[in-house]
Amino acid sequence: MASLPHFPVLIITGRPAAGKSELIDFLKKADPAERIRRFHVADFEELDDFVYVWETFEIDDILSRHGRQRIWTDPKYYFTDNFIWNLYVERLSLEYRKKIARDPHYHDKRTTLIEFARGGENGIAEAMSYLHDEVLKRACLIYIRVSYEESVRKNRRRARKGEEDSILYHSLPDEKMDFYYKTNDWEKLAAKDPQFIHVKGFNVPYAVFENEPEKTMDPRLIGAELERTAGRLWSIASHAG
Repeated sequence: MASLPHFPVLIITGRPAAGKSELIDFLKKADPAERIRRFHVADFEELDDFVYVWETFEIDDILSRHGRQRIWTDPKYYFTDNFIWNLYVERLSLEYRKKIARDPHYHDKRTTLIEFARGGENGIAEAMSYLHDEVLKRACLIYIRVSYEESVRKNRRRARKGEEDSILYHSLPDEKMDFYYKTNDWEKLAAKDPQFIHVKGFNVPYAVFENEPEKTMDPRLIGAELERTAGRLWSIASHAG
């Protein structure tokens, strides 16, 4: 990263509806020169595992419609095998590896943003452990912090009928929020080291975007908090070499 003016790979994670997609939407609309200067993000491509989640539901519905057995979900769209979460991370890694294989200079002018949400006692740590080494050796991470209660509030608010498959407006029923996301392991991870997540021999620099009270609905507030967060992350990553 020392030779680049931008993050090559930036992982953005947090609870559902924490503000991940809103942050990425803000970056999409930012002036490119300002985006590099303030946030160290170049022109970027986004990899979001929600696309795979929705695809899983669609495939199982097609199978059901033809009298075939569903593969990964029951009729209420609960996962029947929790390995699916790790499969999604493998797919994110695979898509990334295809990009850098096709273009050895991929990151000269480009950032890759990787977005996912995980719950459970070891959800984030487990997800990180399934990222490929090609991702981890280039990655920095921003965690968007909100409480579970705030996550539920925002999840309810963003639901738009007819847009359940969209990145910005998909939403979970309260019972699924409680089942999958009531707890997460971020504070446990962060307690181990104030600057790095240690995974598979890699030290991934991280910083926390504080989004409670909410900032991601106001461009001025999100810009200021992201500049603070990205600046801290850039400093940690730069000193790490």
